[in-house]
Amino acid sequence: MEVQRTKIGYLVGGGLKENFRVRLTVSSQEIQEGAFVVIQSGDWNYYGIVVDITLGATDPRFADEQTEVRYPANIAKALYGQTLYANLEVLPNLMLEIGPEPGSPDYKDWQGMIDAGLKEPPRILPVKNVPPHHAQVYLADEGDIAEIFGEAGQGGNFVIGYTREQNHPVCIDLEKFVQRSSGVFGATGTGKSFLTRVVLAGLINSNKASVLVLDMHNEYGFDDVASDTKKPVIGLKSKFKSKLRVVGLGAGGTIRGHTPDFNLELSMNDISTSDIETLARELNLKETTPTTLNALYGSFRNDWFQSFRSMNREEVEVEDEKGRVKKVPHPDSVAAWANSTGVNVTAAEALHDKLRRLFNKPYIVEKPAADSVKEIIQSLEAGQHVVLSFGEHESDLDYLLVSNLLTRKIRNAWEHKTNEFRSHGKAEPRQLIIVVEEAHKLLNREMAAQTTFATIARELRKYYVTLLIVDQRPSQIYDEVLSQLGTRISGWLGDEDDIHAVLSGLSGREALRGMLARLQPKEEVLLLGWGVPMPLPVKSRRYDEAFWKSLLGNKPKRSSGEVMKELNPDWGD
Repeated sequence: MEVQRTKIGYLVGGGLKENFRVRLTVSSQEIQEGAFVVIQSGDWNYYGIVVDITLGATDPRFADEQTEVRYPANIAKALYGQTLYANLEVLPNLMLEIGPEPGSPDYKDWQGMIDAGLKEPPRILPVKNVPPHHAQVYLADEGDIAEIFGEAGQGGNFVIGYTREQNHPVCIDLEKFVQRSSGVFGATGTGKSFLTRVVLAGLINSNKASVLVLDMHNEYGFDDVASDTKKPVIGLKSKFKSKLRVVGLGAGGTIRGHTPDFNLELSMNDISTSDIETLARELNLKETTPTTLNALYGSFRNDWFQSFRSMNREEVEVEDEKGRVKKVPHPDSVAAWANSTGVNVTAAEALHDKLRRLFNKPYIVEKPAADSVKEIIQSLEAGQHVVLSFGEHESDLDYLLVSNLLTRKIRNAWEHKTNEFRSHGKAEPRQLIIVVEEAHKLLNREMAAQTTFATIARELRKYYVTLLIVDQRPSQIYDEVLSQLGTRISGWLGDEDDIHAVLSGLSGREALRGMLARLQPKEEVLLLGWGVPMPLPVKSRRYDEAFWKSLLGNKPKRSSGEVMKELNPDWGD
């Protein structure tokens, strides 16, 4: 069956370094920036996107003079068509050999050589040559989209959005998506959380990886209400009851009136000195802090936090040999410990003051009721998904401490499992994605060298762990971390530095800058990076009831009798 594409023009110039120029044969108002086009030439198809639309004239006078006013309508129309025109600038991305005309003798010979192994089967390639002048240019149809981005419902393909002109579905390959760290970007209010929910629902439903969401603002687990439209927003727990566990931070806490599956408490012994060092900016720690922390660990090992917390700041009165009374540090005081270990007393007391913000955290306890960190890790290893909701503990201090500590332990567990798999043939680790909101707080230039997240972004891919970072200020994320991101899904960004950061390391980024700045907020996103075959702006998929019906199907509810019958075949007999 012959492909019926919509013809829009023909090639008139350009090249690999300066893009292709296409003369439009339809109205310039029918084509949008970012349109996905196919240039057809002989045995090859070339795929690219429109990055600019310009108006031209065979003579500047025809552009300056309004011929429709000066001449009769029929003459004006004829002049307009012959003297004025519009050109497209097309960024070429991919090429595919399609062979001679199907059904022709040449096609039979071409296919026979492929079947006999004398010629490589056609595959998508980067553009390495240019089609000839006057090659025909078409809007990509649904088959072209499926050829490049994959067909919905096959393998790990998941529909992330639709082409803007003809509403064709565009997929991302989730199997490829999970293999490298990725990012969802967009200015505040552009729908990042909704887009992230769409991606997470696809990941959970496909079972391609376990997902840990560090949910700082309690948005992903239970049902919510949109802040702008006041409409209800379905939580992931409502749709994936058995697959997803919501964990609350601290004992007895609830999340938006809901009781979590279990609660996370941190043992004082779990807090390492390096965890405190990552809080240097938030706690306003001094340069002397590492020295004091090292001395604390040297004195008390893993009990350092609890021991330091129990120290007082008191003094006691003692008599010297001459009977004079003087005040000295209490034996259990910070000063007494500092004097005994040669640590500067002022520095030790200053650190004790700063750490009081942590000493009073209700989720840090001496002996947790259960090893909830271990339970989170076991849930993820078993193929379940976890949303850690911070509840009332939404400060940056809570987020930085808990996220880094938990991720450090998860990293150690996955590294151990990977080494066991490679060295001793034990079970292969399950792929894990850690979702990090407001990533610039953990991955800025100052923090990146200290946090576990930067290590994961750089090298943990080989240990089956990747990040999905969600952020409105990508320019504040350390560039070395950004360079490691595979798939990038970006909504509208207005800041030039943020646009530059999202496009860093990508070919054709100058042509894409304007496209990113002109996206419709809450409606469109730009797909970029290693995880997609080529850049493409799409209408983002809506997070609504229609989405859930499409993803999970509209299965009718079973009666209580049917459920009981399934649990007990003899029930009701």
